[in-house]
Amino acid sequence: MNKKIKSALISVFYKDGLEDIVKKLNALGVTLYSTGGTQKFIESQGLPCIPVESLTTYPSILGGRVKTLHPSVFGGILGRRDHETDIKEMAQYNIPELDLVIVDLYPFEETVASTSDDQAIVEKIDVGGPSMIRGAAKNHKHVVVIASKKEYPWLEQLLDEQKGETTLDQRRALAAKAFEVCAHYDVAIAQYFNPADPEYFLVSAPGPKALRYGENPHQSASFYGELGSLFEQQNGKELSYNNLVDVDAAVQLMSEFKGERRPADSSVVFAIIKHTNVCGIAKRKTLKEAWDAALAGDPESAFGGVLACNTPVDKATAEAIHEIFFEVLIAPSFEEDALAILRSKKNRILLQQKNTPLPAKQYKSLLNGVLVQQQDEGNYTDWKEAGGRESSPSEKQDLIFANLVCKHLKSNAIALVKNGQLIGKGCGQTSRIDSLRQAIEKARQFNFDLEGAILASDAFFPFNDCVQIAHAAGVAAFIQPGGSIRDKDSIEYCVQNKLPMVITGMRHFRH
Repeated sequence: MNKKIKSALISVFYKDGLEDIVKKLNALGVTLYSTGGTQKFIESQGLPCIPVESLTTYPSILGGRVKTLHPSVFGGILGRRDHETDIKEMAQYNIPELDLVIVDLYPFEETVASTSDDQAIVEKIDVGGPSMIRGAAKNHKHVVVIASKKEYPWLEQLLDEQKGETTLDQRRALAAKAFEVCAHYDVAIAQYFNPADPEYFLVSAPGPKALRYGENPHQSASFYGELGSLFEQQNGKELSYNNLVDVDAAVQLMSEFKGERRPADSSVVFAIIKHTNVCGIAKRKTLKEAWDAALAGDPESAFGGVLACNTPVDKATAEAIHEIFFEVLIAPSFEEDALAILRSKKNRILLQQKNTPLPAKQYKSLLNGVLVQQQDEGNYTDWKEAGGRESSPSEKQDLIFANLVCKHLKSNAIALVKNGQLIGKGCGQTSRIDSLRQAIEKARQFNFDLEGAILASDAFFPFNDCVQIAHAAGVAAFIQPGGSIRDKDSIEYCVQNKLPMVITGMRHFRH
């Protein structure tokens, strides 16, 4: 069912982009109704405009809080043109039909972002705007609704090509967008009043931002969120789906070594991430030394990886990492001469991370719903020295470091660390002993001496075979959460062989 626009109610906060639309409407003979600032804007274009007050017989009152909330306005929006009783009542009360409603909303989110003044924020909660938008969207069988200036180009095209005539499908599509605008707005307000509930993120996140493709080229993908609040991009192309997944893994890992979580020895940490797993990480006194050690841990896997560090990137480090191909580098800042070197590759993505807290919860879509869980925060809840001797101070530092690294490997996960450097890792295996074998093989592949190394496991040892194999390879101390009914088997082996074994009481599965 086609409908021709003969009248329009226009009330917007932002006037940009409106000039051409009102001129086209006027040229088509459309009667314009408006309020306050929008009315003045239309009249400033030399166009006739009927003030809403002439319909309601009331001026704008209560400081502008009440101006359109009146039956003469909402009757014109909600009146059913094919309903005999509605038509009679509209005629009885001199209510004009309103065929087009162009309304945007007070800038609530922008106000929240710009001030902490609660009164100013509350005043930007729109009441009449959402009501008019919802009413027009509900009555889309007869009314066209434009709830965002994003739809202005579409409306201009409609006025040019269809001379103000619309189809039901077009009106329904605009109604759907209008309800989305209202839903996002309402959730933003609810989130302001209840900031402790992060589930609002699911419907309030900015987006969607179209990505080049998804995990694979044949998959379409979008991102919902505001990366600008986390990073300042200093160079490179747009982040891809896989880039974003690895960047998230890198940021989560490096959060263990920043601020209050930074190790007591204030170590400089450099990490290399590939397919969300840590393939190299080390802590040293200088960033260049940390980079060299991280790369040495697995120089093959580092190709095409995501790099991250917890201190500013200097020239010496930039020159070193410039020699290999990598996708992304994340750092708290970059020295100017370092940037000059790194920017010589135009597609290389350089992200300067802002000091913005990460979300308190994680989300994963599956089946026909979404899983929500709190972040895996912390390293250990207990430090129970259960083995044949207590760990030495240097061993304890490596045990703490190894456990954090293991936490950021896919389960089943084993991390081998020596002198603040990841020298072998096994991850994503279906049995823990396979992950151990993989970790030992990785260490040997790059000629690391396992004598005196530390082993971390993301979950308990179901048997003592892992401890035996690792000890035979040279591992000198273990850290694991415990929790197996056969914990005593691994503990007794360590007791008999005078090996430290720390029980943390905190599992770190990662799927």
